[in-house]
Amino acid sequence: MNIKGIVKVLEDTQEIGEKGFKKRLIVVTTQEQYPQDIAIEFTGDKTNLLDEIAEGETVDVSINIRGREYNGKYYTSILGWKIETII
Repeated sequence: MNIKGIVKVLEDTQEIGEKGFKKRLIVVTTQEQYPQDIAIEFTGDKTNLLDEIAEGETVDVSINIRGREYNGKYYTSILGWKIETII
């Protein structure tokens, strides 16, 4: 799946735990009749893909949607694995 829009927020890379798990969050605002702010996580070595991206750029993000259950509650994550700027 893909999400196209304008980069609204680009957070710094976070290292979590002793093993150095990395994650980085980007928020993309879609360009639809009713724009949506979509938070997308990049993890591991994919965090480096965001080094060339800046807030305000128009991008096309390839994503996977992940779901999980924990203590009877359900959670959904959107994980990015590719990003390209649109000119």
